[in-house]
Amino acid sequence: MFPPRGPCTGGGRSDRDEPAAQDPAGGSPVSRASLQADLANAQARNTRLAARVQQLEKRLSQALGAQAWQESGLGAPVDVDELQRKVTRLEQQNVELTAALEEARSDLDAAREANRDLTRALNQRG
Repeated sequence: MFPPRGPCTGGGRSDRDEPAAQDPAGGSPVSRASLQADLANAQARNTRLAARVQQLEKRLSQALGAQAWQESGLGAPVDVDELQRKVTRLEQQNVELTAALEEARSDLDAAREANRDLTRALNQRG
């Protein structure tokens, strides 16, 4: 019988000395390092895909939740939301126009005051 070989006995080859395995698909040799790199890449891809699945599940859940909310009648109809946004825009426009009107009135009051002063000055000369 042959003596036992392996890492414990010190008489065998190390993992680095292991001969290349045959690739089952093409018959070319495949090294342990190549297989480990493939495994690491597959694990990284699996992690990325799992994260993407979670992201898509979350988006689907939100979309289904919004749809259920709207169909239940609890949510405001789309046209009401749009009207509310329009009301908000018009209120803002109203505030801006009111400020512009107030500024124009102030300018008009200043012009009237200047006109009165000039008229008084002309009347006092003549």
